[in-house]
Amino acid sequence: MDPVVIPILVAAIVVVFLVAATVRIVPQARRYNIERFGRYRRTLQPGLNFVLPVADRVNTKLDVREQVYSSDPKPVITEDNLVVNIDTVLYYQITDPRAAAYEVADYLQAIDQLTVTTLRNVIGSMDLEGTLTSREEINARLRAVLDEATGKWGIRVNRVEIKAIDPPNTIKEAMEKQMRAERDKRAAILHAEGERQAKILTAEGTKQKDILEAQGTQQAMILRADGESKAVELVFQAVHRNNADAKVLAYKYLETLPHLAQSDNNTFWVIPGELTEAIRTVTSAFGDQASGTGPPPGAQREDATEADASDKDYVGAPEVEANSTLALDAVAAADEAAKQAAVAVSDAKAEAEAAGETRLPGRGSASDG
Repeated sequence: MDPVVIPILVAAIVVVFLVAATVRIVPQARRYNIERFGRYRRTLQPGLNFVLPVADRVNTKLDVREQVYSSDPKPVITEDNLVVNIDTVLYYQITDPRAAAYEVADYLQAIDQLTVTTLRNVIGSMDLEGTLTSREEINARLRAVLDEATGKWGIRVNRVEIKAIDPPNTIKEAMEKQMRAERDKRAAILHAEGERQAKILTAEGTKQKDILEAQGTQQAMILRADGESKAVELVFQAVHRNNADAKVLAYKYLETLPHLAQSDNNTFWVIPGELTEAIRTVTSAFGDQASGTGPPPGAQREDATEADASDKDYVGAPEVEANSTLALDAVAAADEAAKQAAVAVSDAKAEAEAAGETRLPGRGSASDG
């Protein structure tokens, strides 16, 4: 080998080494701390950087992006002397690489221990129920303490969250029983409220039903009474327009009597006071038609007068006109009317039989004479 080539090769190797030791390429979101002869010199930014070979060296490489640190569960005692295990999640970011490398030996361990001590101070002033329901307050107090303490370390704490709070098993069972009792209580209250609403609605519906039925019955009775009134008025007008005599009216009386006793609900029924006169008129009319001849008008008037006198003696009361009001009790009036009707019917039958015997020959003294 040529003696000149060897020095050239050595020089080339030295140059390549020097260039490699001089050039430093820093990736994005990274920071390199440079020391010169063991003393902090500067922090390299992302991109191409040049340093002195042999004199400068890279001490620490730091990531300045926001990072997440999850701590292990730590036992914490509450104000009511209950031990709960709490684990936290920490979101932090390096803002000063020099301080993060030279102000604290291990910033993650320092943050973890500071979080535990602060958490114990905060939880120690709360009971278990306050701990479980005041997570936002705990997070805010933790973040304030950590942000103040880690500022000189070149670290900014963006957020602190409590990931889980685990009370003892006995407390969990008691809490489950309490929650179950609360749910049963709410269910009973809701059930009672539903029954109450149902009863109220049922009562309102029954009330509306009774009101509507009463209104319907009222309207029906009004319409029925109106119809009966019009019917009576038409009958009254027809009777007066056709000038019906006493015989027709008496026959209508007799025709209406069977209908009065057809209903099973009727305990008593009232017979008009002038029924006796009507029956007597019918009897005399039918007796005249059966015999073919009747007594003279004077005799009829005398018979009617005597019959009226006998009726008055039997009843023991003064004559009652058609438009007068009975002063007797309803039941007594009904009994008296029934007695008068029975007497009138028996008299009519007797007169009819007597008239028939006068017509048939060979059956009485009248025929023999």
